[in-house]
Amino acid sequence: MSVPVVIVAGLYAAARSALVDRLLAEHPGSVAIHHDLEEVTTGRVRRVVRDATGVLDLQEVRLAHGCVTCTVREDLIPQLLSRTSSASLLIADLWDSVEPRAVAEALAWHEDTVNVLRLTGVLTAVDAAGLTEDLCCDEHLADRGKPAAAGDERYLAEVLARQIEYATGVVVSGSGEEDVELALTVLGHLTPTTPADVLGLALPSVTGAGVDVETLAARVDPATAQLPCDAQTGEISTVVWHRLRPLHPRRFFDAVDELVTETVRSRGRFWLANRHERLLAWDAVAGIVSVEDAGPWLVTLPEAAWELESPARRMAAALDWNDILGDRVQHLVFTGPDLDRDRILSLLDSCLLTEQEALAGSDVWAGYQDPFAFVLDLKETPA
Repeated sequence: MSVPVVIVAGLYAAARSALVDRLLAEHPGSVAIHHDLEEVTTGRVRRVVRDATGVLDLQEVRLAHGCVTCTVREDLIPQLLSRTSSASLLIADLWDSVEPRAVAEALAWHEDTVNVLRLTGVLTAVDAAGLTEDLCCDEHLADRGKPAAAGDERYLAEVLARQIEYATGVVVSGSGEEDVELALTVLGHLTPTTPADVLGLALPSVTGAGVDVETLAARVDPATAQLPCDAQTGEISTVVWHRLRPLHPRRFFDAVDELVTETVRSRGRFWLANRHERLLAWDAVAGIVSVEDAGPWLVTLPEAAWELESPARRMAAALDWNDILGDRVQHLVFTGPDLDRDRILSLLDSCLLTEQEALAGSDVWAGYQDPFAFVLDLKETPA
């Protein structure tokens, strides 16, 4: 019988450790494995194994390459496997800036873990007092001493957002009632379908059925993401923009700065008139925006190729389908305090092609100047 494994992630070490302590206390025979990556850039990692009674093992691990992938492959998975005969629950206690998706997929797809380890949940621990401030923070991880590898250029806010949005459950730590209430409100806007609990109350089950990593991925991947709905809770707003007409690349590019500076978190999928075959992904947090090519719209593929797409992809396309455009859609969601809903919607609407421009057709659209080209057409060059 497979042994349950729960991943615990989170930028806040104290909140994460408190959650791990609670899991160890509630599940007799459970064991937690943590890799301290503070010196990972030198190839040195400190492994800490503990149970409810304290530290069982403390070792320095030397890796051929100092990175999270190497740590998971060369040490975490072997450590988990070595304890399957004695542990009732295994807890992968991730370093501060490690994103849980890569670890979850490594565990699920490793040939040695099949039918031996069972991923039962991904929990992200957050600190109520720091959550809202850090979601607005434009610092790099390195500025906080939290890089996961040499040359780690990720931003603190983007990692925090991904840790929250990928999780099957979020657990909030904090003693201030107002901080906790605000944190729960923010989480309710960012991930309305993910349970958010307060540490000290009942926690999500972590010993039941396994979770499917493909389903977890579909919840956050641009083509299939479960995006939040329109909502207003106190001062926190979520505004949804859903349209069909294509975007003019120059007008939309000119609107980007205002969209990302006036909101805290936004994401979704969209299409530009001059790239009408490509699904484009929008991801922004704390004023930092990413626009990426996420592949073709399903309507542009031959029907024979649709069966090669995941059920989640086909379902998402079916929900957005219309007889003229297929699954092409503008679906962007913006969250932040006291958002000017009318302003955001009117700004975005002004970026759409006019009726006359739309009637001109794709041959004319192809000639539009595209200021997004420097990102979307970027090709890697050989070293």
